[in-house]
Amino acid sequence: MQDSLLIELLTEELPPKSLLKLSQAFCRGIFDGLKERGFIADDADYSGSVTEFATPRRLAVLIKDVVSMQPERTVERKGPAVNTAFDKDGKPTPALSGFAKSCNIEIEKLEKQSDKKGEYFVFRAKQPGEALAQHLSDIVQAAIKKLPVAKLMRWGESEVQFVRPVHGLIMLHGANIVPGEVLRLQSRNTTSGHRFLSGGDIVIAKADDYKRELEAQGKVIASFDERRTKVDEQLKAYTQALNARVNPTEGLLDEVTALVEWPVVYVGEFDAEYLAVPQECLILTMQKNQKYFPLLDTSGKLLNKFLIVSNMQVDDPKHIIGGNQRVVRPRLADARFFYNQDRRQTLESCVAKLGSVVYHNKLGTQLQRVERIQKLAVALAERLKEIKFAADVKQVERAAYLCKADLLTDMVGEFPELQGIMGYYYALHDGEDTQVAEAIREHYERVPSGPVGICVGLADKLDTLVGIYGIGLIPTGDKDPFGLRRAALSILRTL
Repeated sequence: MQDSLLIELLTEELPPKSLLKLSQAFCRGIFDGLKERGFIADDADYSGSVTEFATPRRLAVLIKDVVSMQPERTVERKGPAVNTAFDKDGKPTPALSGFAKSCNIEIEKLEKQSDKKGEYFVFRAKQPGEALAQHLSDIVQAAIKKLPVAKLMRWGESEVQFVRPVHGLIMLHGANIVPGEVLRLQSRNTTSGHRFLSGGDIVIAKADDYKRELEAQGKVIASFDERRTKVDEQLKAYTQALNARVNPTEGLLDEVTALVEWPVVYVGEFDAEYLAVPQECLILTMQKNQKYFPLLDTSGKLLNKFLIVSNMQVDDPKHIIGGNQRVVRPRLADARFFYNQDRRQTLESCVAKLGSVVYHNKLGTQLQRVERIQKLAVALAERLKEIKFAADVKQVERAAYLCKADLLTDMVGEFPELQGIMGYYYALHDGEDTQVAEAIREHYERVPSGPVGICVGLADKLDTLVGIYGIGLIPTGDKDPFGLRRAALSILRTL
């Protein structure tokens, strides 16, 4: 019998940033395992056969055209080479005798075959197909072991391990439960829906009914892509209605999609007085800490509104909106406190303190690094005097001197992503030249735009490249902890 196969692991809330990778690895592992053991046709295509499902509380996969019984297969085992299989008296060597014994066959009945390396003995036999139930638990368990999980958990008194506690297992072939055990759970055809919106356990009568029944009875959109699209559509609808736009954020849409099973978007507000804080600080704290989508006007200025992606659909969302507004207020207050505290000292007063901050134990302190960057940036500015794209040497020297000072501010200590950006605001507050302030912000960017920023940015990245390579920390494979590839590309794009 050929039918769709459904596998589901019902878990506690999975790590949102890892959900997609876990889902893809889980589905691929099961598909490959089924194909390897003959339950899927050899020419079956992954994208045409597999439907991936991933929510905060489940990893699931639906695979089409899975047979309930393996076809009869020819088993082939390669044995020892013919020229070494007999001793000088013509008697079988232990290697040949052992091979024949392991195959449960007489030596005389072994076949011979040749390849580029020469002639060798081979054993061939017809193996009758086995039932899906004899293999499926092992296939699922093998797929679980291959998941990209950094840390595993144990729960209860069991020694079973997974990324989060697992409470349910579905192994359903068509309308038939495939008996088996995975992670000490017996397979069944029931699952749970949304924690609060679902009415109770959901019976999946047929594997192909999974997505429809979860949505209709359980208020769960099982497909990650469909859930992501629904979030995106609601975000766009609100931004259009409010004549605003969402601040572009890499990865946030995927992350909130991994946090909800039934996404509903609401609008929240915060006190306009917080807009006196640089908007980058407010945006980052809302996105990073609360997973909100800050709203900007058409000119790119932050509004005192934000979008909330909730996991609850209610007739009157005032409690959800009010709760989120109460939660975000102390976060914004913290940002304002850091900003006000940092402005009590000048950037220049922070430079000397960089002498107590180690950049690398073989490359000295951050202050020593600043001194190197300063000398190199000035040398570059001197070289550029003869062309139209010349930079003011004094501005370059000042910007290079102050470029790392904001590393010692409270705001950058809380949000390292704001280094350079906060230096820009604090430099303006201190009365520094606008070109100096711009260069402090730009020198971290991939391609600085101003002459002063280009000199400081090139000096910074060249010092990183030469220094880290000089002490032998050359990147290998996909490991590049000091961002040397990024620095090299930035230099090339700048040039």
